[in-house]
Amino acid sequence: VTMGAAIAHLRHHDARRQELRLLVVGPRGAGKTALLAEFGHVATTLPARGFPVESVKCKNMSLIAWNTGLEQKCAPLSSHVYKSIHGLIYVVDSTDRERIGFARDEIARLVRDRNLRDSVLLVLANKQDLPNAMTVMEVAEGLGLHNVWHKQWSIQGACARTGSGVLEGLDWLEEALMSAEANSQ
Repeated sequence: VTMGAAIAHLRHHDARRQELRLLVVGPRGAGKTALLAEFGHVATTLPARGFPVESVKCKNMSLIAWNTGLEQKCAPLSSHVYKSIHGLIYVVDSTDRERIGFARDEIARLVRDRNLRDSVLLVLANKQDLPNAMTVMEVAEGLGLHNVWHKQWSIQGACARTGSGVLEGLDWLEEALMSAEANSQ
């Protein structure tokens, strides 16, 4: 399955929703830009907080990536941005064993934020094609995902460069968003 097929699949997300807003976060070098580039033209801005923001818009979808380095800790986004987010895609580098603890802390902060309480979480364990990559189970354990009991989440092994695993993750995200929307009505 190609990345283009994955993107085409998500572009046809439930047309009843005016816009699907997904926040893509993760440490520098995890593969967020590679993932976004497959969606279309990536616009990059540098807001006052000093972290590059990359965004892609296509059809009923808007993806926003805050390109943060975990060493600097992601500056909290304004509550009006968080409130409008339907889903979180956290991209983690499966080969980066040294920073998995920092990624765990960032995910814990995100899932505790009251403005994100209705969002769903998809973790893309990226770079699974590289030698010495942690397994999906090792990444899940390193991120402490078993402690995330109050939010619907999933983890998917992936390679953003080739699109491998991304379609499966997006399928889950689409189903989870539709389920959450149905449960809130």
